[in-house]
Amino acid sequence: MLVGLIVACEIGFWVLLGAGLLARYGLRWPRVSAVLLVSVPLVDLVLLTATVIDLRGGAVASLAHSLAAVYLGFSVAFGHQTIRGADVWIAHRVAHGPAPAKPPRVGPARVRHEWALWRRAVAAWAMACTLLLAAVLLVGDASRTAELSDSIGWLSVTILAWLVAGPVWATRRLGGEPHRVVR
Repeated sequence: MLVGLIVACEIGFWVLLGAGLLARYGLRWPRVSAVLLVSVPLVDLVLLTATVIDLRGGAVASLAHSLAAVYLGFSVAFGHQTIRGADVWIAHRVAHGPAPAKPPRVGPARVRHEWALWRRAVAAWAMACTLLLAAVLLVGDASRTAELSDSIGWLSVTILAWLVAGPVWATRRLGGEPHRVVR
């Protein structure tokens, strides 16, 4: 059931976003657009409430509960940026607004971009881990929340892998190719 709700919330996010942009640019209803776009976080509230009710009702935590926390963390950290990016893209395509800025491909600007993305990812990780820990404490039964505790570990490995593959790699590339030993 919870997996279906996560999928429904993801669909709800995009439906509200699309409806908000349609109201803004297609129908020229700025107030309706504002209400729809401000309503996007309500989808997160529905998912959070359902997850808490499920766990408080005696459910054994599953990967779905962990994914709900990850989804919420991602939504909080990247949601506004996603909405803003979609708004700029639609404004460009439909209302002849300025073209969206593309991420830099090389140089110091690319390194700054990678570090900024990683900081957002850290915010998502922190939110997800906080929600997972709160759920563990809320349930108060380690046998029912083992999946949530395990998820903190794989999330931590993921954020460290992102650090290495993203900003550290970009920073290293900025410094030039590593020196090679010539034999």
